[in-house]
Amino acid sequence: MPPSNTANTSPTRPASRKIHRKYTQFVFALYMAAIMALLMCAVIVGVNSGLGNGYLQRVLQTYLLAMPVAFFCVLGVRPVVMKLVAATVDLG
Repeated sequence: MPPSNTANTSPTRPASRKIHRKYTQFVFALYMAAIMALLMCAVIVGVNSGLGNGYLQRVLQTYLLAMPVAFFCVLGVRPVVMKLVAATVDLG
């Protein structure tokens, strides 16, 4: 039996598939925009044109425009919202 070399036989840690923390604000904006835009599109399309035939297609068409707009709005509005939260919530 060959001598064991514990330094070379330890299992290697798999590479993380997570995004680096410096991109947190962008990942937050992406998730927030994606979820909110989809929900808003679903409600507004339903109210304006009903839930009948082609509803899902109309929602997805509207979402194609709304999602990028929502993403950049979240990025732009986030600093203002953070200041409003800091002014109204006791964070200490």
